[in-house]
Amino acid sequence: MNFLAHLLLSGDPATTPNYADLVVGNFAAEAVRGRAGLLAYPEAVQRGIRLHRFIDSFTDTHPVVRRTTARLREAGLGKWAGVVSDVGYDHLLARDFARYHHAAEPLPAFAQRHYALLHARRHELPEPLQHMLHYMRQDDWLSGYARPEGLERALLGLSRRVPAATVLRAGAAAFLAEIAAYEADFREFWPQLRAAVAPLHR
Repeated sequence: MNFLAHLLLSGDPATTPNYADLVVGNFAAEAVRGRAGLLAYPEAVQRGIRLHRFIDSFTDTHPVVRRTTARLREAGLGKWAGVVSDVGYDHLLARDFARYHHAAEPLPAFAQRHYALLHARRHELPEPLQHMLHYMRQDDWLSGYARPEGLERALLGLSRRVPAATVLRAGAAAFLAEIAAYEADFREFWPQLRAAVAPLHR
């Protein structure tokens, strides 16, 4: 899963103990490597890093996600199919955000709340993420995922940062070409992922 899904899966500020720490750890985990990296953080933030790693492991091994990535590989995306799946699922989550999150907090409000939280604690993030957060907040990546051009922009950005990933330039078109099938996959997968992470919020 990509940034939006990870943030949404961090729990609820009203009911999740140490919610802000969990969000910071879940976001920081994108650039935290190994046990040594984990142990450099306080225990409450470590919980967020472990949550992130659990989400990634659960997602990568789930049969529904494997169905998605197999279809994307057949579309020519090869080993980058998982990246397109992650960002594509965030597109579906953002596009239908009210379906997956309570209607009292629409996506723009959710995004701004998390930008503010992460910006306030940016010095706890690995340096590459501090830099990325600036642009994420400035250009409102989370809300942008809701639009097809936001999906395309995210994958183009990845293709520019990783020279071997030029195939990602075709990722959005491949995902959108069969979006009904990917939407069916996501609707089947998301409730199972939410149920799996719920015990980690306690």
